[in-house]
Amino acid sequence: MHVLVTGGAGFIGSHTAVALLERGHRVTIVDDFENSSPVVIDRIEQITGRRPELAQVDLLDEAAFDAVFAAAAPDAVIHFAGLKAVGESAADPLRYYAHNLGSTFSLLKAMKKHGTRTLVFSSSATVYGDGQQPPYTEDGGQLDATNPYGMTKVMLERILGDVATAEPDWHIALLRYFNPIGAHESGLIGEDPGGIPNNLAPFILQVAVGRRAEVSIYGDDYPTADGTGERDYIHVMDLAEGHVAALEQLPEVDGSRAWNLGTGSGTSVKQLIAAFAEASGRPIPSRVVPRRAGDLPRSWADTTRASVELGWKATRGIAEMARDGWRWQLQNPNGFAGEKAD
Repeated sequence: MHVLVTGGAGFIGSHTAVALLERGHRVTIVDDFENSSPVVIDRIEQITGRRPELAQVDLLDEAAFDAVFAAAAPDAVIHFAGLKAVGESAADPLRYYAHNLGSTFSLLKAMKKHGTRTLVFSSSATVYGDGQQPPYTEDGGQLDATNPYGMTKVMLERILGDVATAEPDWHIALLRYFNPIGAHESGLIGEDPGGIPNNLAPFILQVAVGRRAEVSIYGDDYPTADGTGERDYIHVMDLAEGHVAALEQLPEVDGSRAWNLGTGSGTSVKQLIAAFAEASGRPIPSRVVPRRAGDLPRSWADTTRASVELGWKATRGIAEMARDGWRWQLQNPNGFAGEKAD
């Protein structure tokens, strides 16, 4: 199958491109490299022995993207491209709504025009908001979100569902991620956030490698085992393999269907810091600071549907996530900075 991957040079996109190539699929990556590096393309080729095709284009440039789509003529699309920082979305909501909705509209127009009807959409566990108690189930209640980034996912899930209802020849997977961390076991690709990391794991790694002084723990008085927030962390390669499983199942799915991708268990902030300290063999200083508004005490997935319908289950544990994340950080202490693409 020929799969077009938007945002395919990003953290999750690059690992999914690896998983697709290793399954024998043909891959075309579309990325504008605003939040990623062209070096990733070389690293994907090093890992797989196959070089993905590449189109450097912004999805918001509808004419340019339509031309790329027409030339590629893919059988299916996996859509990662978008802005994803929760805090930034709260500070600049208009940018997030315009970008995330606009880029997806551009994609859907091109897909409709050129007859591609199979789509795997990168959604998020943020669509559950605070209206459910964990474990979260796909049909557990009305979707909501506590921040503009999450609301773009809620809106896009609704839009994609409406598209699939109006035109039944669409096959759409809505994949609700929990908290992807880790890296490819080679250490060649991993998470490389620009500026101060918004997510916990890359921040911990930057402390471990000496780029930052300490980890802030936002509250230690939650009703959890050790007082710190619990999240469902999933190895990024398990997540990537979940995309391949959904893609290969989609011909049997009419309309749109949501699946959670997580491990089904929670890990606390203190437990995660301890796992990275063990993996790195280095102390990781931390300091408790006040809670952040909007943070939930616990969040983890019910993964029954993905197991039954996709035959997929996360197999890598926290120790492997920490080990592979540390290997990536140790081999690339400054991420992809300073590297030049071939």
